[in-house]
Amino acid sequence: MDKIDLPFFVSIITIFISLFLALFLYTVKTEHKLSNRLFSVFLIITAINISAVLFNAISEGSSNLGFLRSQITFLHIPVFYLYVLSVSYSDFRLKPKHLIHITPFIIANTLLIPRFYSVDINSKKHFIQNSKSMFEVHFNHVFIYSLITIYLIAVFMILKKTKKLYLENYTSSNLKSYDWLFQFTLAISFFYSIAILMSVFKFSKYPSIAEWLKTGLFVFQLFIICWYLFKVLNNPNLFRKINSKLKLVKEIVLEEKGQNVSLVVDDKKDSEDLLKLKRYMDEEKPFLNPSLTIQNVSASIQIPLRDLSLLINHKLNQHFYDFVNTYRIEHAMHILKDPAKNKLTILEILYDVGFNSKSSFNTAFKKQTGKTPTHYRNNL
Repeated sequence: MDKIDLPFFVSIITIFISLFLALFLYTVKTEHKLSNRLFSVFLIITAINISAVLFNAISEGSSNLGFLRSQITFLHIPVFYLYVLSVSYSDFRLKPKHLIHITPFIIANTLLIPRFYSVDINSKKHFIQNSKSMFEVHFNHVFIYSLITIYLIAVFMILKKTKKLYLENYTSSNLKSYDWLFQFTLAISFFYSIAILMSVFKFSKYPSIAEWLKTGLFVFQLFIICWYLFKVLNNPNLFRKINSKLKLVKEIVLEEKGQNVSLVVDDKKDSEDLLKLKRYMDEEKPFLNPSLTIQNVSASIQIPLRDLSLLINHKLNQHFYDFVNTYRIEHAMHILKDPAKNKLTILEILYDVGFNSKSSFNTAFKKQTGKTPTHYRNNL
């Protein structure tokens, strides 16, 4: 190693932060142990994956261990996928069936046994020096990026479904947690997109561009990890999980159609249930509870959860989240109009009506009234 360059510096910093955060997540006392430990593994794999600059500086690059280090990428995205499942669903548990996610790692390394892992050191060096023309290397590149694409699509589908389930069953403003995880997944998608582009240039006539992109990836990866660290330290209870057994309303409807269950609308029963629901919301004001769920309402007014979910999400064509927020905003408008309560701040009002986030309150208020709470109050 003739000089200490930017990739080396960034790699050392990223490895240190990754391992430090991994240790913190693994040892911290919290109810979300599985999620923390999965992300801890994700960070450890990240540290191993980016240690090439350091590893090559102190060890023989053509060793089995050195090549196995590069293959750890095949475990990176599957672990992230399992992490997303664990933070999305409260009942998620690791099971023997999840060992299937190790299969790509095993396939990729098994392919290398004949011409790399099982041969002498000179043959290994020859393989490394001619890696651009080796079938195994080309196959593994196509394999890993195809795998990454599939897993990322699966992650986005999970996030889309869990967010909709959240809207149909919960009212807490912690919905922003899923928005953040979506943004985090977008950042990882961007990272892998650049990695794919880097690989294209690596095997082209412009390998120097690949080196520039590699340096950029090191810096961007450090940014992602620091961003996550900032979020974790400032929002220790970032995610509110949902039960994976919950079904979307459209799934319930499709199941009933598939089972030839009668979907004839009972207007009288729907009207009675709707009247009972509105009376309960007006008289008991359950929306003042920031953690209100559709299960709470179902138990209180004795309407089966399935029927209540269909009534609100399908018949009224509203998510439960928006349905409850409508009552909260109406109650907030009533407070804002009351001269006796004009000394209450907007922050005090939003907590009083069941919100626990100023941004979610402002968004819901403007969506319903077309004005911000402050503008609404000033124009009464």
